[in-house]
Amino acid sequence: MPNTPLHPLMFVGTGSDVGKSVIATAFCRIFLQDGYHPAPFKAQNMSLNSFATPDGLEIGRAQAVQAEAAGIACHTDMNPVLLKPQSDHTSQVILHGKPTGNQNARQYFRSEGREWLCCEVHNAFDRLQQQYNPVVMEGAGSISEINLRHTDIVNMPMAMYAGADVVLVADIDRGGVFASVYGSLMLLPEDERALVKGIIINKFRGDIELFRPGVKMMEDLCHVPVLGVIPYLTDVHIEEEDSMSLESSQCRHASHEPGVINIAVVRLRHMSNFTDFDAIEHLARVHIYYSSTPADLADADIIIIPGSKSTIDDLSRLHSSGMADAIRAASVRSATVLGICGGYQMMGQEVNDPLHIEGDVTQCKGLGLLPVVTTITAEKVTRQVTCEYGSGYEIHQGTTTLTGSAAPLLHLSDGSTDGYKSGRCMGTYLHGILDNLPFVEMLLQPHVTQSVEAAGSIMSYSDFKQQQYDLLAEHVRNNVNMDRIYKFLTAKK
Repeated sequence: MPNTPLHPLMFVGTGSDVGKSVIATAFCRIFLQDGYHPAPFKAQNMSLNSFATPDGLEIGRAQAVQAEAAGIACHTDMNPVLLKPQSDHTSQVILHGKPTGNQNARQYFRSEGREWLCCEVHNAFDRLQQQYNPVVMEGAGSISEINLRHTDIVNMPMAMYAGADVVLVADIDRGGVFASVYGSLMLLPEDERALVKGIIINKFRGDIELFRPGVKMMEDLCHVPVLGVIPYLTDVHIEEEDSMSLESSQCRHASHEPGVINIAVVRLRHMSNFTDFDAIEHLARVHIYYSSTPADLADADIIIIPGSKSTIDDLSRLHSSGMADAIRAASVRSATVLGICGGYQMMGQEVNDPLHIEGDVTQCKGLGLLPVVTTITAEKVTRQVTCEYGSGYEIHQGTTTLTGSAAPLLHLSDGSTDGYKSGRCMGTYLHGILDNLPFVEMLLQPHVTQSVEAAGSIMSYSDFKQQQYDLLAEHVRNNVNMDRIYKFLTAKK
């Protein structure tokens, strides 16, 4: 069976955040478990959560996660176009892992020249199709944005090109599942609707048996089979595609439980790579929360300033909101302050943008916690690196120069150094540094009241993620009709 060629399988949605990425991740793992050689593909992604490939290029984090679940190294062909929002109207366009400039929505979605972009994503898919079986594809947002159909390169037009079997994913937790499924299908042209081989109802809460009549009603109404009803995931952790999950996070305040280490992540407006903190959320005796008010930092043992897509704007907001003063006050009372990427830049004396890379403001006073100055540059650094604590990756624009006395934080395998530390203040350009337990132990050590072993007595984060992929695959496999899926994936066309 693993030698049997499978059609490309594409998961599309009734809307954004319905669970397409997680389900695609599950199927990457399921196909791997079943002896196939799968690879993920999303023609166009919009996210501030990105990842550096082994060859130093940039793709969406979701496709890197899916590749990991598939047991392969990630590549830009898996996400040839990445849009990184700069503001409410403008995004940096990443093509094949490299920035091509900033465009507003009107510029990007214009019809003129769209054929060239279609050709680029089609070629990327073709290269994957030649190497992997099957290609697990993912759409973006809703498949029925009829006003954008003429410029769509990621949803049904991409499925038409690939000859993919399409599965529509709907989120029952948000309500209106019948209307969203029926409306999504009925708004498709007949040739596109014919590609839809099934429906998956996602994020179900309660007794599934009570929904059985609803499944029959949906099938009778839409004339498309329901392939499964997947219960809401509560005990499986998969890295999120974007930061929408943070908006509903209940962890916004410090814990007062004895012996707990409180870690406050500063909630920036333009926060990027928020999955940097996923690893420490699962450590015993650690409580992580996301703070946007000065009072929330009063009880923090460790404060982390994350990466940002607009460093100067977020830094300015820290000053105007009182968060900058609160961070400095926490440092005075011996809290540890860690800045990652843009957060590291903010910790210095000032951030300069002479080329107006980020906007009109050319200079902003830093937090003054490290003796460094940063200048934003046009060149973007994207690479994977290793250091004495493990591995990480860089995605940043800017050079940071030491102006006083501070020790390097990390020593890289190529002989260079990264970041600086002064007392309990430290900054690094390395995303993923917190995935390395030795670094986390060093970070927690000053605040551990019993033993560092209590805070670090779990499996490595890499092993933890592999375990979670297996649990996710089991969860999805047990709640969808895999026999039916394999039947249409192998049917003669």
